[in-house]
Amino acid sequence: MALNVKSILRRFNGGNVDAVGSPLGAGMVANEIDQMIAKGMGRVANTGAFSTPIVGGGNGDVILIDEPEMIIGIPNGYTIRPIRIEVEVQLGAIADGNESEVLIAADIYGLWSGDGTSTAESPVNMRTDLGEGSACRVGSAVTGAITTTPAGAGGADPVLDLELSRFQTEWDVLTSGTVMRGINHLYEPRNPPYIVGPATLLVYFGGDVATVGGFIQAAWVEGRNQDFFS
Repeated sequence: MALNVKSILRRFNGGNVDAVGSPLGAGMVANEIDQMIAKGMGRVANTGAFSTPIVGGGNGDVILIDEPEMIIGIPNGYTIRPIRIEVEVQLGAIADGNESEVLIAADIYGLWSGDGTSTAESPVNMRTDLGEGSACRVGSAVTGAITTTPAGAGGADPVLDLELSRFQTEWDVLTSGTVMRGINHLYEPRNPPYIVGPATLLVYFGGDVATVGGFIQAAWVEGRNQDFFS
């Protein structure tokens, strides 16, 4: 049922008060994120293809700051709020003491303009009748160094000014038997930050395990700055 599509007049202390309701007249309260999704401001981007993961961590190694597994460049005049990012990592043969990690962060001053070597991603609108596309530039599986560019400055390695979520583990192999080699990490903030462009959101996974591959599903709401701030 659609949200925030009908205004219902209710009596309150002798006066009329507008309330949000459904098309059938039922009263309801819709949160801000739901309203934005209903207006077509929600986006989802995925990495990997069906059962084939992308290779992460600077082509299957420790994470590299200039080779993220997903990158979202937010242009000047636009803002995004990340609402859900899930990362599933497949690991190769693990030795005692190996480390694996996931890192979600933002360069709050620098914009990725599309350099480096990566796979272009086309986000899907969370209101599915509106198709694909985004004001943001989205890429994945970076294998050639990218840069971000602060306003009025030259391009350089991303600077992770804002860390949003992190997972890190050191493996302790107790036996030579079967072991599950994987990580699932979910970032679903109660209070999503406002990442105001020019800026870049970056997702990393990797480690010193020989082979690392994985998938990412990222969801956010986006719009012009005036859609978020009065």
